[in-house]
Order: sequence, then C-alpha cells, then structure tokens
Amino acid sequence: MAVIGYIRVSSNKQTCEHQHFEIEQFAHQNNIIVDRWVEETISSRKALNKRQLGRLLEELKEGDILISAEISRLGRSLLEVMHILENCLNKNCQVWTIKEHYRLGNDIQSKVMAFAFGLSAEIERNLISQRTKASLDNIRATGKRLGRPFSAQSKKLKLSRNTKKIKHWLDTGITRYRIAKMMSVSPATVQNFINRMGW
Repeated sequence: MAVIGYIRVSSNKQTCEHQHFEIEQFAHQNNIIVDRWVEETISSRKALNKRQLGRLLEELKEGDILISAEISRLGRSLLEVMHILENCLNKNCQVWTIKEHYRLGNDIQSKVMAFAFGLSAEIERNLISQRTKASLDNIRATGKRLGRPFSAQSKKLKLSRNTKKIKHWLDTGITRYRIAKMMSVSPATVQNFINRMGW
C-alpha cells in the first residue's frame, strides 16, 4: 500500500507550496507517511492522458491512497472527477480530499456517494442540453440567423451584385474605405474586388 500526495496548479504564477503544506499537515495529524508526491503545473482542461495524473491512475495498485488538497485539483468537470473516482474504486484504491473531507474507498458509503456523483453528472448534462435548446429556440424566435456567419464568398457576391454602384462611387471619388463601410465589408475585400474587376 502506498500513500500518494497529488498536487496540481494551473499556471506558473501559482506555486505548489500551499497544497504541499496542507497535505503534509493532514498526514502528520493522521499519523500517515506520504510515500510519493506527484506535482504538476497544467490546466485541468488538458486531457487526462496528457497529465501526470493520468499516468498515476494507471499505476495505482489495490490499497493505495490518493490524497489531494481538494477535489477540484483532480478534474475540472464533475464528469471527469467521476471518471477518476470510478477508476480508483475499481482498483480498490481510496481517494481522500482535505477540503471536502471525502474518504472514498470500496465501502458501501463510498459507492452511494459515487452513485450520487454519477446522478448529479447525468442531471448536469441534461440541464446543459435543455438550456442550450431553450437558448437556440429563443434566438430562432427573434428571427436571427443561426450557424456560421456569412463567408467571404457571400461578401464577394454582395459586391458583385452592386458592380455598377461601386464603379460609380469610385468614379465620383469616394474612397475604397468609405465604400467598404457602406457595403459592410472590409477594405481588403473591396480592394480585391476592384483588382478582380481590373479597375
């Protein structure tokens, strides 16, 4: 059995010292010796397999205890945390967090808590899906166009439809910048159109 202290900070501006101190203090109070430390400076947005934590989860053996200052150090989303907990419980390892006082192992209480986490994650997914659908319905109701904005091809087509008007503006001395403003396109688009027309 090994006790592993896991520490993660998301940027170089942060230090691992505070989390290290918290885990050391916790271990001292509970007469535990931390056998191994895993520290990394990486965003939790990075895929688990690109983090040291991913490799650590593969190396865990039955009876190991993983200690973290708080559960958010393990993962950014509830779904990711659930995946990590499931991995540990399946290996008969324990996950302890100091801030939340979690002692998750292979006992019935931990399994109930894991089920609650899983249920919460499912509810969270459904709520996000419903909010997204409601938001899109509201946008459609206002008549706004959904999807990607008009492409550069659409802007060129807009200029092509107004060839005579643009030629007249140029002949009367209106600047390309002003034409771009009037046509709601970039000056570069107007310049490319003029070059293409050979004016």
